[in-house]
Amino acid sequence: MKITTRHYAYYQGQDYCEYILENDNGMIVKLLNYGATLEQVLLPTENGLAENVIMSLSKPEDYSKQRNFLGGTVGRVVGRIRKGKVNLGSKTLQLPINDGNNHIHGGTGIDTMVWNAQVNLNQDAEFAQVKFTLVDFDGHNGYPGNLKIEVSYTLDNDNCLDYNIFANSDKVTVFTPTNHVYFRLDGPNSDIKNLQIQIDADYYLPLDDESLPYMGMKAVSNTIFDLRKPTHLGKILDSSCKEIKNEHGLNHPFILNTDKNCAKIFSSKTNRTMTMTTDAPSIVVYTANHFNHTGIAKNLGQYDGVTLEAQNPPAPDSNLNASILIPGDDFMRSTTWKFDF
Repeated sequence: MKITTRHYAYYQGQDYCEYILENDNGMIVKLLNYGATLEQVLLPTENGLAENVIMSLSKPEDYSKQRNFLGGTVGRVVGRIRKGKVNLGSKTLQLPINDGNNHIHGGTGIDTMVWNAQVNLNQDAEFAQVKFTLVDFDGHNGYPGNLKIEVSYTLDNDNCLDYNIFANSDKVTVFTPTNHVYFRLDGPNSDIKNLQIQIDADYYLPLDDESLPYMGMKAVSNTIFDLRKPTHLGKILDSSCKEIKNEHGLNHPFILNTDKNCAKIFSSKTNRTMTMTTDAPSIVVYTANHFNHTGIAKNLGQYDGVTLEAQNPPAPDSNLNASILIPGDDFMRSTTWKFDF
C-alpha cells in the first residue's frame, strides 16, 4: 500500500492537492481536496496499463473551473427541494432557488469548497486512507448551523473503497449528502449501454415534470424499473417508457430493501463488477443524461457513466423530516464500492 500527495495549484490562499492511493493489487484511487472528490479509480489490465473506470475530467485543475459534480461530495442536501422550502418545526426555511423553481445540490455546495486533508497509511492493517474535514458555516447557502463534516476514503487490499461521512451541527438543520461518482466499467471511450445493473429495491419513486417525487412509492414489478435481476442499461435507456423519455434516461430514486449488496454493475466486455453497499435508505440512479461534450466536461457525453447516489429519498414537499439534524446528534453514513476485475 502507498499514498502519494501532489500539490497542483494555489489559489486565493488555499492549496489544491491530489492524493493517490494504491493497493498491492495495482488498484489506484485518486482524490482531490477540492470538494472531497473521488477523481479517478484505475484498475489494472492484462496489458499492464491501468484503466480509469469512472467519469473524470481531463486534469485536476479543471474541477474548480466549472461545477460538474463528478465524484464530488455533494450537499448539504443532494437533489432537489421543491421551491427551496424546508419545514423546521414552526419555521419554514427558504433556500436559494438555483434549478428552475427549486433548490438543488445545496446551492453553491460543499463540493465547491477546499477541504482540509489528513493522510493515514496503515501497512499492518493493509489500508490507505485520506480523511477530509470542513466547517460549513452558519447561513452559508441559507442553511442554519455551523456544520462540521468529516469525509474519509479508505482503500484496502480486497479492492474495496470505503466512503464514510460524519457530521454534527450546533443548530437544527437539514443534511443528506452523497458522493456523485459516475461508473463506466468499460473504461474511457465507451458508454454504459452494454453494462448490466442490479438493484435490490422493490419500490421506486416516479417523478413529475420538475424531476421531483409526487405520488409516493410505486412497485417496480412489471415495469422497466424492475432491476432486481441484472438488466442491460441499454434496454432501459432505449425503452419507450414515458418516465424514461421525460428524464432522457434514469434519474430515479430506488427504495432499498436492505443494506447488503444493494446494487451491482457488471461488464461482460471486461469482466469487471462493482458491488455497492450502503446504509442509506435509497439510491438515486442517474445515467449522465445531460452531458453533451461541451464546457469543461467536453471529454464527456450522454450515457458515459451511471451514478448511484446513496441518500435519503427526495421529498415531494417541504417536509424533509428524515434529513433533519439536531444539535447533539451525529450524522453518519457509510458506502462501500467493491471492484472485481
